[in-house]
Amino acid sequence: AVVSTQSTGASLSSDMAIAAGSRAHLQDDAVASRTLIRNVLMWGFHVFVRVVGGVSDIRDTQCGFKLFTRRAAAAIFKQMNVERWAFDVEIFVIANMLGIRACEVSVNWQEIDGSKLVPIYSWLEMAKDLAMIRSRYLIGAWSVTDKEE
Repeated sequence: AVVSTQSTGASLSSDMAIAAGSRAHLQDDAVASRTLIRNVLMWGFHVFVRVVGGVSDIRDTQCGFKLFTRRAAAAIFKQMNVERWAFDVEIFVIANMLGIRACEVSVNWQEIDGSKLVPIYSWLEMAKDLAMIRSRYLIGAWSVTDKEE
């Protein structure tokens, strides 16, 4: 089965079950227009996602655009535990545990005023969530039970 969207060129096939929108190609422009503290927090979060979250194949986990096959969505979402900002990271942690493959697709993105992120507080909350995701799966408090069929 193939699912595609014309506006972004994203497509899913039998070997890729998640297309994650990525603003990584816009990073140089974004870095130039953000404050130093926002850049430091962004880079720190990316490192935390890789090291603590264990997600290294997706560079922009927080982009709001994600496209799933029906099977991948069913296998992942029924096992989600995190309901806050870092839920995106848990999507990819579960996908990795199930062997569900994901790819990144460049998307054009425009920031909208009124962000709900409070820079340092939000980063600390996300870091706490990432540590919780990693530790709870590691010690078996949370587990992934079903494999994608």
